[in-house]
Amino acid sequence: MKVLEEKFENLKRSDSPFRLVPKPRPKEKITWLEPEMVAEIKFAEWTKDNVLRQASFKGIRTDKDPKEIKKEKAETDIQLQSSDKEVEKPMEVNSNSIVIEGIKITNPDKVIFEEPKITKADVVQYYSKVSERMLPYVSRRILSIVRCPKGISHTCFYKKHPGPNSKGIITMLVSTGDGETEDYFYVENASGLISEAQMGILEFHTWGSRVEELEKPDVMVFDLDPDEGMDLSRVRQGVRDIRNILHELSLDSYLKTSGGKGYHVVVPLKPTVNWDAFHDFAKRVAEVMEQKWPDRYTSNVRKAKRADKIFIDWIRNGRGATSIAPYSIRARNGARVSMPIAWDELDTVAPDGIGMEDALMRIAGNDPWKDFFLNNQMLK
Repeated sequence: MKVLEEKFENLKRSDSPFRLVPKPRPKEKITWLEPEMVAEIKFAEWTKDNVLRQASFKGIRTDKDPKEIKKEKAETDIQLQSSDKEVEKPMEVNSNSIVIEGIKITNPDKVIFEEPKITKADVVQYYSKVSERMLPYVSRRILSIVRCPKGISHTCFYKKHPGPNSKGIITMLVSTGDGETEDYFYVENASGLISEAQMGILEFHTWGSRVEELEKPDVMVFDLDPDEGMDLSRVRQGVRDIRNILHELSLDSYLKTSGGKGYHVVVPLKPTVNWDAFHDFAKRVAEVMEQKWPDRYTSNVRKAKRADKIFIDWIRNGRGATSIAPYSIRARNGARVSMPIAWDELDTVAPDGIGMEDALMRIAGNDPWKDFFLNNQMLK
């Protein structure tokens, strides 16, 4: 980067050299250069807006004249040229792969879930279809993922660092707090989700902050984790109780299924406080629940303290902790989904009551979280 910065210093210009100027991302500052150098860039494809998808810098080419560089068509581009609609559809590449939104999906017939029977192609197509709804909650947030390359009946892996063969992701160095840094990763678009699903990823877990404001979280999650065998009516009452506590604090909250045995109550916030203040506030909410109804709830993570109680899990609101993303599949029998639902559905939708097919039907209707990011509420 230092070498490039020196090379670019005398090439800076105030406007873009392109006829079609790429739109900057939010808060992004673009420095334009005279087109006098040639770079080699690896990428997946050209988008409809004429920008590169999944681009990565490989080096400067001193053996090329900039005036000789023209946009080339790859052989696969020529093969796929037809109508835009046809390109978007899954297309056979060979007997053991398909293409979904420009990404080659290998072993599409591999069975990932036995009951109901769900293949790798089904999983990838699911994430393709829900990507528009899912990305606002996942895009540009550090991820931890659960990968099940051979299906859920085999070993699955929990992963929070990028692998050597990862595609469609952006890596970033993050401070660990002890003077060290580690590589983490995030996705920006549907191609990132689909590329991860192609690698066998089933679950997407996110940080509570976006990469632009990494040290100022903006999504608080309370996971109501009931003791084994607890009646569902008690869990639902717990959801109402925590919603009421938050309402008394002038905070709107949103409801989603976990895809497991509890519900998640989610609070969107403006990124105004640091992780310590954010974490402490979540803990105090759980402690208020415990103090107000000591026979119902506990804020203590220890299993021994949960007997016949609901653990109000506030711990996932710490720096580096993650929670299951809205619309994510769970790597468990039944292929359940962590799904946003309306508050008036609490008594009719179980925590594990929405599967992949149900989720796809739901996204065709009204979005119960449509105003999630329009809230101006904040901690002080």
